[in-house]
Amino acid sequence: MEQSRNEEKPLEPAKEQSATQFYHGTKADLKPGDLIEPGFTSNYGKRKKASYVYLTATMDAAVWGAELALGEGRGRIYIVEPTGLIEDDPNLTDKKYPGNPTKSYRSRDPLRVSGEVKDWQGHSPEQLQSMKEHLEHLKQLGIEAIED
Repeated sequence: MEQSRNEEKPLEPAKEQSATQFYHGTKADLKPGDLIEPGFTSNYGKRKKASYVYLTATMDAAVWGAELALGEGRGRIYIVEPTGLIEDDPNLTDKKYPGNPTKSYRSRDPLRVSGEVKDWQGHSPEQLQSMKEHLEHLKQLGIEAIED
């Protein structure tokens, strides 16, 4: 039976994803064992309290997360393990990109930090400025960047 694109995909048990390495980009200063939990102010859109935490299996998506995160300090990329079920991030799948090429996911359960990627390269200043301008343009149009 084929699933309609409008139907939500079922959540997947995190243990089935155990062979995949996941990342989370942020400016928070964390250490192994710390939990990244929903309920904090989102970095995007109207900056309301996030109902989900976000993770990705690609370094490029994690780099964007680290570079675009609000707050003081440097961007950081953590290796994370989901503690519960994860689902495709609808903010980056199907609406914008068919399937999930960015391998971006979200969860209502915490992510456990297992390490930090210390040696990563950010986007060029021009790419970063272009992305920030794009996000500002969406904001001016009243387009919510996060579907919660």
